[in-house]
Amino acid sequence: MKFSVFQLSRIGGREKNEDRMGYCFTREASMFMLADGMGGHPEGEMAAQIALQTMSSRFQREAKPRLPEVAPFLSRAVKAAHQQIVRHASARAMLDTPRTTLVVALIQGGQLYWVHCGDSRLYVMRGGQLLARTRDHSYVEAQNRVGMPLKGVNRNVLFTCLGSAVRPVFDISGPLLLREGDKILLCSDGLWSCVEDKRIVLALSENPVAKAVPELVDEALKNGGAHADNVTALALEWEGSSHRADAAKDGFTQTDTMSLEGFASTIQSDDLEPTGGGLDERAIDRSIEEINQAIQRSIGRRR
Repeated sequence: MKFSVFQLSRIGGREKNEDRMGYCFTREASMFMLADGMGGHPEGEMAAQIALQTMSSRFQREAKPRLPEVAPFLSRAVKAAHQQIVRHASARAMLDTPRTTLVVALIQGGQLYWVHCGDSRLYVMRGGQLLARTRDHSYVEAQNRVGMPLKGVNRNVLFTCLGSAVRPVFDISGPLLLREGDKILLCSDGLWSCVEDKRIVLALSENPVAKAVPELVDEALKNGGAHADNVTALALEWEGSSHRADAAKDGFTQTDTMSLEGFASTIQSDDLEPTGGGLDERAIDRSIEEINQAIQRSIGRRR
């Protein structure tokens, strides 16, 4: 299994970055995640962090090195993430619970599955065309589906998320058999609300992910202006099981050289204080870079 991946997060015009992202993988399965902590509720960054750490720990425990069944795993893991957020709030007697969106892509056996809750999105591109996109759990999206007028409907209002007082609604899709060159993007609404879908598809179709992601993030920040939301994106290009001599040079992650029980993850450890604050933009970038380098060194030693 082989893929290239690039991830980037910017704070925009907000006081702090409440987005979190990362990926983890074994020799035979890989999982990519993005969560957008929701403003208007306390500790959004904590909710996003808990969601990713819960998903990652479940993946590490069950992918040995592959999951027996992918869709049931995703369902259990999302529910567990929601419960962990609620438990966090209950343990601290919080009057309101932290809340977050979540979108996850999981690849196993060359097949893509995905799950999402809220309005963080997943795009799948093939041959310059948009093959699939998640549909937001928002009132705007719901009314648009049935042809109802959208005037006066707030785009930011969601009808479900993780950490809410009611059981979250989430959609699981797949499997989709991937082809070499397919590209997958996970992003927060800070990106897709400021950059049109056709522009997202074009940028990723014409450029490597390491070039397309920074361009799209910069464009979203520019279009969003002084009050731009946090902008976070994680994109990957699927190379399947191909073996290329220049793999190390062009930044591909080669998983089939890992030991049978090997597990690697870019998910940050819980460095957040329960009362808020969180990691600043530079700390997030530094953590992502350090972890990615460590993974590449680890994989290199096994070759």
